Amino acid sequence: MDLESTVADLAQRLEAVERRAQAAEDHLAIANLQRMYGYYVDKSQWEHVADLFARDAVLEINGRGRFIGHERIREYMRHFGPPKDGLLMNHMQLQPVIHVDPDGMHGNGRLRALMMVGQMGDHAMWGEAIYENAYVKEDGVWKIAKLKAYQVLYTPYDKGWAKEASPLLSEFGDFPPDEPIDPYPVFPNYFCPPYHYPNPVSGRR
Repeated sequence: MDLESTVADLAQRLEAVERRAQAAEDHLAIANLQRMYGYYVDKSQWEHVADLFARDAVLEINGRGRFIGHERIREYMRHFGPPKDGLLMNHMQLQPVIHVDPDGMHGNGRLRALMMVGQMGDHAMWGEAIYENAYVKEDGVWKIAKLKAYQVLYTPYDKGWAKEASPLLSEFGDFPPDEPIDPYPVFPNYFCPPYHYPNPVSGRR
């Protein structure tokens, strides 16, 4: 191989390595973004939560409907009010499966939230949700483009899922969504939220 061909080959290899390095950085940035969301929700830091969403983002949590646009999402978050003593809102972000598009500007993630929620002296609940989210790199920063949280279960702490499970949480009475969404089954009924990715071995969805 002559010098010119060697240089061209090395340039191609370097470009491929740079693409892989950028994809790895994007993967980590999306994973951290979602974990930050959980930490901010834990402490009712609603302004921080809203800041993580893109300008044209969409929010769907449980059966509460669809909230469209950054400002509407900020209003949704503020609806929960300031933090207070005795309130527990842990939203642990687990099992991320993240894919970044070849354009390096869009991505998708499937994650699980394990929740401990309640107010001391009043109630305590276990909860679980599956996220199927979309992300976008906006102004050079990864943001949440769509957060879709499928309710899996809510159950009283003192009873557990073997004895009692709550129905799908519905719309707020005093804060209607921009669009309603179709209800879906929750535990103890079987329901598997659709995957954004095919099986990596068989290619089936």
